[in-house]
Amino acid sequence: MSKLVIVESPAKANTIKKYLGSGYEVMASMGHVRDLPKSKLGVDVENHFQPKYEPIKGKEDLIKKLKSAAKKSETVYLATDPDREGEAISWHLAEILGVDTNQPNRVTFNEITRTGVKNGMDHPRKLDMQLVDAQQARRVLDRIVGYKISPFLWKKIRPRLSAGRVQSVAVRMIVDREEEIRAFKPEEYWSIDAMLSRTEGKREEKKPFPAKYYGADGKKQEIKTQEQAEAILAEIKDTPFTVSNIKKGVRKKSPAPPFITSTLQQDASRRLSYQAKRTMKVAQELYEGVEIDGLGAVGLITYMRTDSLRISDEALAEADKYIRATYGEAYALSKPRVFKTKKNAQDAHEAIRPTMIELAPEKVKANLTTEQYKLYKLIWERFIASQMANALLDTVSVDISAGKHLFKASGFNIKFDGFTVLYTETTDSNEEGGGRLPTLTEEEQLAVNELKPNQHFTQPPPRYTEASLIKELEENGIGRPSTYATTLSTIQTRGYVEREQKALKPTALGEVTTKLMEEQFPKIVDAAFTADMESKLDQVEDGEVDWEKMMEDFYQDFDATLQQAEKNMDGTRMKVPDEETDVVCELCGRKMVIKHGRFGKFLACPGFPECRNTKKLVQETPGTCPVCGKRVLAKKSKAGRGYYGCEDNPKCGFMTWDTPLADKCPKCGSTLFRTTGKMKKVHCLKEGCGYEKGADEE
Repeated sequence: MSKLVIVESPAKANTIKKYLGSGYEVMASMGHVRDLPKSKLGVDVENHFQPKYEPIKGKEDLIKKLKSAAKKSETVYLATDPDREGEAISWHLAEILGVDTNQPNRVTFNEITRTGVKNGMDHPRKLDMQLVDAQQARRVLDRIVGYKISPFLWKKIRPRLSAGRVQSVAVRMIVDREEEIRAFKPEEYWSIDAMLSRTEGKREEKKPFPAKYYGADGKKQEIKTQEQAEAILAEIKDTPFTVSNIKKGVRKKSPAPPFITSTLQQDASRRLSYQAKRTMKVAQELYEGVEIDGLGAVGLITYMRTDSLRISDEALAEADKYIRATYGEAYALSKPRVFKTKKNAQDAHEAIRPTMIELAPEKVKANLTTEQYKLYKLIWERFIASQMANALLDTVSVDISAGKHLFKASGFNIKFDGFTVLYTETTDSNEEGGGRLPTLTEEEQLAVNELKPNQHFTQPPPRYTEASLIKELEENGIGRPSTYATTLSTIQTRGYVEREQKALKPTALGEVTTKLMEEQFPKIVDAAFTADMESKLDQVEDGEVDWEKMMEDFYQDFDATLQQAEKNMDGTRMKVPDEETDVVCELCGRKMVIKHGRFGKFLACPGFPECRNTKKLVQETPGTCPVCGKRVLAKKSKAGRGYYGCEDNPKCGFMTWDTPLADKCPKCGSTLFRTTGKMKKVHCLKEGCGYEKGADEE
């Protein structure tokens, strides 16, 4: 008799089958095989919150095949993903197939390689019921919140809305940020920038460099008005600029740690413009296995749902060996760099890293899709860089006196590039400024090439991007990194939030729903309360809290709040304001508004029911089609990704990811487009033209 191994996906099953050989049968459960029913609550709140599971519709035949294979097998191994969700799937399979949960039949693979699979099969264990309880508690909690509040929203706002323990907090954060932006009142301030240069030396030593006004009499001074700026300029007009102090130093710059789930999602958003859902889909493919020439199916990365920065000794040794051989001894470390995992991390798995260091991105590029290659390159480079030597920067800070007034200039030179030869972390803020300064000496008098006052206004806080929202959710302990992709997808699909370029903006529906939630269910949209619930779920996993007792404590207050909300809003409905457009109704002359239907947004006349005019909603751009000359419209693919296409499609066939501009091509007069990739450029897409220029020349 053969041994049966059950995993979650067919791709993973195919890869593992090649490593295990003929004595094993490997089958895929295709995720969960049973769950709470879709049409009802499915939780007995009167009987210790017991969930009422049932087979997932459409999986009846699969369950029969799994049962048949289990009966014929000598041993059944449950090898679903190595996390809380995977543990729960294994438990459900054990319940359906009659597998003894007291026997060591649970195996996990941190990486889908020959070594990783062998190590998992050599160390089977019993099911971890604390992990299962933690997942059940989360599932039941989310079901109660969603299935109790959602019908309330249907009655009070509009049908098909949903509430969620994490999604409602995420929407509130985006709404709160929008309110901050609206309430923001810009304040004027001024700066004085000088372009200075040496008066002596070779030509290259006389290159102008910038310096910024600091203050007077050794104290920092803020310039609030144009009058202040002009008064300072008048005082220093004929005053010599002299180098009064030079401070030199060496600064170390350390690499970022290898990726965990949340940081992978953030960096993929910043660098590759991937939404979190897309990032996790591609990472899953890399984990489950890709056919590599000469090696067969190989899982290229370790498990991608992790919050630990731990790295195995074997991987550290491989990285060190690769760095010494490829970059030289100067780029290697005397001992491995260890990163500290945050306090509340589960630490069940290693950080995300390549499984085989020698498989550099360029070596496997031909076997990967474009998406897979870009993400694998990001993961591989980040991990290798994390074990490389620090970069060293020669820094210089210069004080320049003009009478009692002081200007400052700073710069740096790269003394040793270290890890930056391979990878530099991106952030949501600007990269460090400064550049090369000429070699200056104290008491040296400088030539003033330009003195320029500049008016500025303080800026409101920026809207969240997916990257910055994920960072904020994680820092506040809201939800789990493994759920962020689903959360972000849900709030956009439900119409609470929309994307403008990379920014997340609340819709009118999102703002109205959040207002209702804040008034009637303040705890559910309170970040601190949600984080505390997350902490209690972690305590369930650690065996410190009984999940039924946790649910009892939560539900007692929640049910009372729900009943009070029904009383508070008895007979009341909240109206979502329509967004007025500039499109005029050709039947009655009113400005049409954007409405929401079951098939998405459309334009409708506000004069309903007297005027029933409706039409498709099209988003125009300033561009014209380079193929046929008609309008270029902003559109969305089935996956929700924005693109641009001719209004005459599919007949014309023109589409592009590049943004159409109002500018015309100086060569042929067609519309210019700006690329969306890392190397931005402006170019003409008319066949045979070929005009292009850098985006900074625009």
